[in-house]
Order: sequence, then C-alpha cells, then structure tokens
Amino acid sequence: MASPKGATSLNPERVSELMARLRAVFIIAAFLLVTLVGMPLQWLFLKLHMRAARTFPHRYHRLVAALFGMHIQVIGKPVTGEGVLMVANHTSWADIVIFSAVAPLSFVAKTEVGSWPFFGTLARLQRTVFVERQRRSATGETRDEIRDRLLDGDTLLLFPEGTSHDGNRVLPFKSALLGAAEARLANGAHVKVQPVSAAFTGLYGLPMGRENRPSFAWYGDMEMVPHLWEAMLAGPLDVVVQFHEPLSLDRMDRKTLAARARKIIQGGQALALAGRA
Repeated sequence: MASPKGATSLNPERVSELMARLRAVFIIAAFLLVTLVGMPLQWLFLKLHMRAARTFPHRYHRLVAALFGMHIQVIGKPVTGEGVLMVANHTSWADIVIFSAVAPLSFVAKTEVGSWPFFGTLARLQRTVFVERQRRSATGETRDEIRDRLLDGDTLLLFPEGTSHDGNRVLPFKSALLGAAEARLANGAHVKVQPVSAAFTGLYGLPMGRENRPSFAWYGDMEMVPHLWEAMLAGPLDVVVQFHEPLSLDRMDRKTLAARARKIIQGGQALALAGRA
C-alpha cells in the first residue's frame, strides 16, 4: 500500500538509535538523582559512626545496577562474619557497581581516584582505602591501614592487577598489599583472602563477543564520562560474578597466594565467558 502523500517513513535504525539515546538520558538522570539523595545520607551515617555506613553503599549500588540494566548472576557466597580481603580481576568502572551490588564492602584504589570530581567523593564516602603508588614507603602504610580495617571486621576488595583492561584475560597479580592478610584474627588464624571473578557475558540477553566488551571495558586512556555514555547506549549487560573458596597465608607465602588467586580467577572468568559457569 502506498504511503499517504507527504508522509515520511521512519528508518528503523534511526528509531532504534533514538530510543537508545532516550534510554541513556533517562538512566543517567535517574542515577544522578539517586546519587545526590544518597550522598548526604551516607555522609551522615559516617559522621555518626552508624552501622549503615557499611551497608548503605551496598543497597545504593544494587539500585544503580538495576538502573544501568546490569543483570548479575552470582555463584558461590562471600565470606561473612569476619574481616576478609577479596581479590578480583578488574575490567571497568562498572566493577565498582557490580562488586558492591553483590556484597557490602569497601575498595582499595589508587590515590588518583580520590581526586576525581564527583566519583572521588563517592569513593571516599564508601570508605575506600587509597594507595599512593609513587612512594614505595607508602605501600607499607597502606598495608597497615588495610590490616587494621580487616581486624575491625571490614570486607575490602583489592584489584591486584593494578589496572583495568579489555575483560578477555587476567593480568599478573601484584602481591605487595596481600601482606595485609598476614594479620591474625582472634582465633589465631590469618585473615582470609577470597578470590572473586567477574565476566561480562551478555548484551541484551545474547552472548557477548570479544568485539563487544570494549563497550564496557574501561582501560588505557579512555575518558570516564564519554565511556559511561557509550555503555548506556550499548544496552543491558549480563555479568557473572563468582565467589571462590577463600585462601590463607597459613599455608603459603603472599607471592604464592597471589599466583594461586590469579589462577582461580582466570579459570572462573574463562568458564563464564565460555558460558559454562
């Protein structure tokens, strides 16, 4: 049937692109609204030394993950009831949302993160431990701070690769900060170190290929805000997070532990990317 005179047909690709942009605008607006409401609440919890200061970021990130369309499949369980140092592979800014959405925790991050506009404030509100990599002596100070937090019952997550990458592999682990796990709990045992693997596995419910992961993997000289916008345009993301059996310095030194943790995480990521998690 011929179109009425003067009518214009809409290009399906153009409509799809417009809908993606509208979705991205809505998500970012909702994210900013939720965050601007949540920030003063978390600040108050911290000032009053309330238990909510540890748990509120977890609830906040669960909401953010839902807003961003992150469908997270969790395998295994996190260690609870005691201080634990989690170690994980690092792919993107999205890791902060993903890991914090699946467990109440704080992060260990490079000092530069604390100076970032807006996102640095969020990091400080989540009680992040900052690492100054330029000074070798600062590593010992940070290790001591991590140890004290672990003995206080906190869950801290460390990215031992030291940088993010394309999400298709796991880089060698740096072991220096794992020395914090030499701290002993009241029962005399060393603090547990729990490997946690994450893999970006799907897009719009379909398997994600290697060529799609850079839409979410943030590394190199990529700028944060443009990459965040592109990720929102890309669509809903499927993620597999696996909590593996914890390790301990009771039976190995920190370099052996770092290598063992990397091998475990590498295996978990590979199985998830192959759809066999």
